[in-house]
Amino acid sequence: MPLSAQDALVYLMIVAASADDEMSRLELARIEWLAAHLPVFAGYDLSRLGKVANSCVDLINGGDGLEAALDLAIAALPKRLHDTAYALAVDVTAMDLKLEQEELRLLEMIRDRLDLDRLVTAAIEAGTRARLRGASVQ
Repeated sequence: MPLSAQDALVYLMIVAASADDEMSRLELARIEWLAAHLPVFAGYDLSRLGKVANSCVDLINGGDGLEAALDLAIAALPKRLHDTAYALAVDVTAMDLKLEQEELRLLEMIRDRLDLDRLVTAAIEAGTRARLRGASVQ
């Protein structure tokens, strides 16, 4: 069964969260929060989130691996959601406030597969850094 655009966004967030072979509770909580609060997920049945996430993890851990999960997700995304998809992937990978080499490589793979302009992705990355940066009170 093909993925809906919203399921594809969930797939990309799960792929991003698992890029460093360790999906943290913080990353999972962020995925749940994003799916519950962002307008792009309006009307999405949140009870499906666990099933969709498990399906993605099964695909990643199966014989076809990460490439198959990326291909399936990106094929289901309309062009107008490509920058949104990249922003969600960046948001999830940045939750632990450090990006490992595997996560950076995965973001590069997603950016290339979505055929996004490098200036657009740089702006998305800078916006995420600005939102998640710790602030000094003094």
